[in-house]
Amino acid sequence: METSTLTAMYGKFAAVKAVTLQFPANQVHALIGPSGCGKSTFLRSLNRMHEMSIGGWVTGRVLLDGEDVYGPGVSVIQLRRRVGMVFQRPTPFPTKSIYDNVAAGLMLEGKLPRAELDEIVERSLRRAALWDEVKDRLKGSAIALSGGQQQRLCLARTIAPEPEVILLDEPTASLDPQGTQRIEELVFELKKDFTIIIVTHNMQQAARTSDTTTFFYLGTMVEHGPTKQIFTTPQNEQTEAYITGRFG
Repeated sequence: METSTLTAMYGKFAAVKAVTLQFPANQVHALIGPSGCGKSTFLRSLNRMHEMSIGGWVTGRVLLDGEDVYGPGVSVIQLRRRVGMVFQRPTPFPTKSIYDNVAAGLMLEGKLPRAELDEIVERSLRRAALWDEVKDRLKGSAIALSGGQQQRLCLARTIAPEPEVILLDEPTASLDPQGTQRIEELVFELKKDFTIIIVTHNMQQAARTSDTTTFFYLGTMVEHGPTKQIFTTPQNEQTEAYITGRFG
């Protein structure tokens, strides 16, 4: 699936200001910076998820396929099918089975034929590297899974409707090293089909997984560029100080 460039142009959004970024398709884009600098706020604004949590407001535009996602008549439900999101802590629906968790987003537009639904659920679980672990207990409780499995389940649920963009808000922050490695491996594989934007506090993770890196500080975009350049020859002193651990 070929995805489109996502462009964000902000005058001001809550604690984030003066940001203009383009996210080319089929790449991983890391957002880094100290806590409270606006990374997650910015990320949530890309699919208007902030409207559910902080009720923020935006000046500027976020363009997907040339259309402003804040434009009149834009369906927020449809937008979030196109720009999916996985959060810091796994968020499986506790009363739903593993199967129903993956199928949840597919049911919003009406009932699909069972055979088609089965196919999509299996494909999504395979892409999330979870199928072999759960194929014999699809009707079992999602919350009986381990933390790493739950996060991969949430990823399967996100990719089931075939979004164009996947937003990851510190997706490995609550996982052990093995779970973290699995998610990072998936990110590398999934960028073949999706554009991925990831917020992370882990500098090694950003360096390992991303094609571009953007450094935020105090609500401002300080520097953006290819990950290799940002981590080896940053152009801004603040960026260099953060990457080398002198603050943050």
